[in-house]
Amino acid sequence: MAQAAQARGVRSVMVSCGLTNEAPLADICHTLAAVKIDLKGFSEEFYRNVCGAELQPVLRSIKQVAKSGRHLELVNLVVPTLNDSEKSLQDLAAWVAGELGPDVPVHFTRFHPDYQLMNLPPTPVSTLERARDIAMARGIHYAYIGNVPGHEGNHTYCPVCRKIVIKRDNFFVTEMHLKNGACAFCRAPIAGVWT
Repeated sequence: MAQAAQARGVRSVMVSCGLTNEAPLADICHTLAAVKIDLKGFSEEFYRNVCGAELQPVLRSIKQVAKSGRHLELVNLVVPTLNDSEKSLQDLAAWVAGELGPDVPVHFTRFHPDYQLMNLPPTPVSTLERARDIAMARGIHYAYIGNVPGHEGNHTYCPVCRKIVIKRDNFFVTEMHLKNGACAFCRAPIAGVWT
């Protein structure tokens, strides 16, 4: 479907848990405009015990998408007591900054009790703010807070002048200050797919 859409000028995006074999992922990347991968945590123990999977194949897929040149975004659902430790958040931010660079957006998303984890509380907003601060201190330009409507961490800020270039209210863009993929205020390039 993505190939047929691409031939007609329609862009496709893939949302993935990152468990994709190399050859099919390479084929898929040729037809996509962007890929969003859920990096569910940053320890083998968390992946094994909570997700029933392995971390390394997910990291390999993330690096493969990044090297493909396709726009990549990561989402980390921050779950209290399971993947919200200082070490986990520091390790995740260090890996993204070191392996992918500063322009890969990382969304730290609030957990709400549901399905099999009804025993855990919602993620405190302060934990998400700490995760975002850690990522930004590591040099990640686009660190976001998700599932917290109205939070300043929902917006996209220019990494140079720090002004809001994309303002969001819930899931809606309410202001956009971009011109040809650059900040309308200082003309610094803003990573993303804009045209």
